[in-house]
Amino acid sequence: MSFGKISSYPGNFRALRPLAVAALGGLDVSMDDDFKMGVTNKTPEFLAKFPMGKVPVLECADGFCLAEGGAICYYLARAGSKAQQLLGGDAKTEALIQQWVFLAETDLSQNILPPAGMVIFKVIPWDENRYNYCAANTERALKRIEVALQGKQYLVGDQITLADIMVAGPLFFGSKFLIDAEMRKEVPNVVAWLQRLAAMPEFKAFGDLVLCETRTKA
Repeated sequence: MSFGKISSYPGNFRALRPLAVAALGGLDVSMDDDFKMGVTNKTPEFLAKFPMGKVPVLECADGFCLAEGGAICYYLARAGSKAQQLLGGDAKTEALIQQWVFLAETDLSQNILPPAGMVIFKVIPWDENRYNYCAANTERALKRIEVALQGKQYLVGDQITLADIMVAGPLFFGSKFLIDAEMRKEVPNVVAWLQRLAAMPEFKAFGDLVLCETRTKA
């Protein structure tokens, strides 16, 4: 039985992360194939449920509606069969997982999305200084993750948690155009970790892990 559907534009890593969470927790969650960005999210029906008109959003079979990608991931993790594994079984583990969740949404997403807006989506004017600033901040965050993965398979504990899924999302996306071979050579643990995750059946929604050789620029 369907647990719910996610609405978003194609390839949005913020919509793909909840699919991985749901798959790990044994929940039947799918993308809404009828959703059209810029059309569906402007209708009165959509805005009555999601007033901001942003995506991704989750609409569950029981009528429960939720916006914001991080909140959706948390809810699906809590609702599924692996809540303790994904979210932590004690206060310290929970806090460590949340530490990585926040890093994913700040140091990673906030520095990977502006360059994407310039060279992928073409909705932000090209600004070389800003692009280079974001690339440098992304590299700094990658080195932090590299240290955390030294001698480890996952970011927190010895099993996959929400921390891995949240951090992997922007990195899968950024590896297509920003995180190039030069940057990757400094973070072999991160690359091996991403490849491990990509091989998991629960990550199939992310597609293949694409590792660009050189950065895409305007």
